Amino acid sequence: MRALIVEDDSLLSSQLATAMQAAGFVTDRASDGTEGEFLGATESYDVAILDLGLPGLPGIEVLTRWRDQGITMPVLILTARGDWTDKVAGFRAGADDYAVKPFRLDEVVLRAQTLIRRAAGHARPVIAAGPLKLDSQLGVITRDGTALKLTAFETRILSYLMHHQNRIVSRTELSEHLYEAETDRDFKSIEVVIGRLRRKVGDGLIETRRGEGYVLRAVG
Repeated sequence: MRALIVEDDSLLSSQLATAMQAAGFVTDRASDGTEGEFLGATESYDVAILDLGLPGLPGIEVLTRWRDQGITMPVLILTARGDWTDKVAGFRAGADDYAVKPFRLDEVVLRAQTLIRRAAGHARPVIAAGPLKLDSQLGVITRDGTALKLTAFETRILSYLMHHQNRIVSRTELSEHLYEAETDRDFKSIEVVIGRLRRKVGDGLIETRRGEGYVLRAVG
């Protein structure tokens, strides 16, 4: 999954990025509202972590512009302790959840994972797709109860397909959610990894739709 962190405190931004990356996220960071608004409007993200007290463009304005453009990615806002007016304004602008500073980093990661899962239509933290199960909090994927031995890149691809099972996911969509903004997106690498995943998860679960993309079938 891919996350955008918009936070002007460089230390906190770095800590959030490290925590998110440890949980399997690809992260992009912006240090002011203008850059954050641009990235959120031009790149594809599964979740955004948005501080409200930003230079350049206030966080509320960033969020309002995203929603006005029809950008529906889940947004977790960061607010100061006890500032209820910021929370209310954030929710009215279209925020999905909030965390109050100071916060535990693992709390933010957990909230972000929950927002992504719910946005994809999954109510529980364990997502099932036929014999496969993904613990979205631990990032562990099992088949028939046995943990699969996957690389980090394989886990990211399979996790995304499981979140969006039973629908066609194009190579472009996959690449947009696997790589950071400044990284070259390699379709051939994705095809190679999909081939390895087929061998690891079993035949028939991941289908290739020629010219369209891939479908993870939730059997039964």
